[in-house]
Amino acid sequence: MSVQDDLTAVQRCIDDLTRTVGQLADRIGREALEVRRVRTDAAHLRESVELLREVTTAGGGPATRGGVPQHRAVPPRPADRPDIVRIPDTPYDSSLWTDSDDEGLGARARQAP
Repeated sequence: MSVQDDLTAVQRCIDDLTRTVGQLADRIGREALEVRRVRTDAAHLRESVELLREVTTAGGGPATRGGVPQHRAVPPRPADRPDIVRIPDTPYDSSLWTDSDDEGLGARARQAP
């Protein structure tokens, strides 16, 4: 059995699932949260199989590197994105905070009412 045959079989199963979920939704109620979740999951399965079909038909099969399937390429890093700035673990200079207020407590020299 080829990959396309397997994908067609999976697509038929998803069609059956979608039809059965629709019947169940008619009996239980379409607005029930659990029914909406199952309908959404079935739609996601359908989309995933379509994506898988596109990947396998684009190159005649899944792309491999060293025998390991490569599902998606890593997108290139945008040129306008800044480099990562490393912040050292050393303590900050305490003089930076001499005239600051403590969050929620007010100024250091004043007392709470």
